[in-house]
Amino acid sequence: MTTPETQHRVLHRAPRHPHAWFWLLSASRVGVAVLWWQFGWRVGLPVMLASHLVLVWGTLVPQSRLFSPVLSRLPTREKQVWLTIDDGPSHETEAVLDLLDRHDAKATFFLVADRAASHPELAREILRRGHGIGNHSRSHRQAWFWALGPRQMGAEIDQAQSALRDITGQSPRWFRAVVGMANPFVSAPLKRNGLARVAWSARGFDGVRGEPKQVVERITRQLHPGAIVLLHEGAPHGNNLAIIEGVLETMRERGYVCVVPEPA
Repeated sequence: MTTPETQHRVLHRAPRHPHAWFWLLSASRVGVAVLWWQFGWRVGLPVMLASHLVLVWGTLVPQSRLFSPVLSRLPTREKQVWLTIDDGPSHETEAVLDLLDRHDAKATFFLVADRAASHPELAREILRRGHGIGNHSRSHRQAWFWALGPRQMGAEIDQAQSALRDITGQSPRWFRAVVGMANPFVSAPLKRNGLARVAWSARGFDGVRGEPKQVVERITRQLHPGAIVLLHEGAPHGNNLAIIEGVLETMRERGYVCVVPEPA
């Protein structure tokens, strides 16, 4: 499987106005207050609830652009996909790299900085073999990442960026939120570090579900030109290698190639 690099002008979009959400939120609160005063709770209450639901949607939906730009697919009509692998480095990283080599495929590994610090040689090997790396937080606080405050969110992203740069000699340009969920406080550290947020358009839930056949079939149904494929390594179920191989074989059979976008 060949691996041409894409030449994109607008893929890498770090937030330009990281505090715009605050002014939008303030305006919505003023609007709710005016409606409540003019028309009472029968109008004010539903509007207030709707505004809260918008904030929840912006936080919990990975493809939401409410708080910052996010890349969910590549702008191409060619049969190219971006393979992304989360949660490493792990005990499976070297085997994943060997598997990608056998299929002549390139990928971007979104690394957890604490895990990279425990396995620095694996983080460097990813780059040595021609793959990309991304920032996937310092500690991967899976249950509560979406609820972190501004100081904690900044520390997770800033410290990960610094650690990955020190370990690999390269500063990541891409960021993926833990479980894909990003609250309003993600924008400022992304701008500070020149990071663009990446989501996905094809997902098989392989981080939690370990049935290779079902996971590959789910991803296959979502494959399309420009798809960003989300995969994982090191999950407790132990089937990530079989899943990645199944996805690579399906891509080859359907004529897709892996591309690694280069930030402008």
